[in-house]
Amino acid sequence: MADTRRPPARAMIDLPGGAFLMGADGDEGFPADGEGPVRTVRLAPFAVDRYAVTNAQFATFVKATGHRTDAERFGSSFVFYQFVPPEVAPTVAERVDGAPWWWVVRGACWKAPEGPGSSVARRQNHPVVHVSWFDARAYCDWAGTRLPTEAEWEFAARGGLERRRYPWGDELTPRGQHRCNIWQGDFPVRNSAQDGHAGTAPVSAFRPNGYGLYNTSGNVWEWCADWFSPDFHTDGPTDDPTGPPAGEAKVIRGGSYLCHASYCNRYRVAARTANTPESSTGHTGFRCARDR
Repeated sequence: MADTRRPPARAMIDLPGGAFLMGADGDEGFPADGEGPVRTVRLAPFAVDRYAVTNAQFATFVKATGHRTDAERFGSSFVFYQFVPPEVAPTVAERVDGAPWWWVVRGACWKAPEGPGSSVARRQNHPVVHVSWFDARAYCDWAGTRLPTEAEWEFAARGGLERRRYPWGDELTPRGQHRCNIWQGDFPVRNSAQDGHAGTAPVSAFRPNGYGLYNTSGNVWEWCADWFSPDFHTDGPTDDPTGPPAGEAKVIRGGSYLCHASYCNRYRVAARTANTPESSTGHTGFRCARDR
């Protein structure tokens, strides 16, 4: 019989909720993403993880439940091409049209993030990746939590600041200091890793925001509960909104270590995009929330 014990108490932060200004106007974003208009949203109190879920935490979940991720069931996942070792390259199933830096690698999954022979043994405190929205929800169900709504995610990510570009203000590198893990250099050819990380960083890397949350910009994209729509929120509910009732893709937030101003500046706190709920990649993870 599987061990169904719950993990130890989570590092969650209680947030008061209330009214805040969500979204962004202007030309920094992508029109199809629907970042605007800026609107007042009201939230009930909730709690959210201080950190993204780690490889170690996800391993505990898998050991307790026997869960098999979608990547494991499908037999492959998306890996950034520079991370694919030469001996693994023959296992590449295909390259993605329009985004040739993504390779579909057979055997890539949360515990073998670059394909067969790779391991997370030295990345226990890094965010788990190659997890689908369904995998993230399964973890939350086991842990007695849930995925944050998109509005909750942005409220928490802002750390109490309003109308700011990043969780720490409007300047990307204040006083020359790197505050998040994103691409440095010429995407997708050269990453100088000046912020200290070429791939994922530990979940506790960099300074926390004003609410004590880490890495709400960069490192890994984070799944939210909502279905994605570029315009549902224009006339939709503003009290505890949960997104449209149905859709084809789920919201992801925060950007990742592959984001760069020349290609994808979605590490801004109001930025948003989406992926289909069964999809998994080497730069997408999640954090949990719960009601208070």
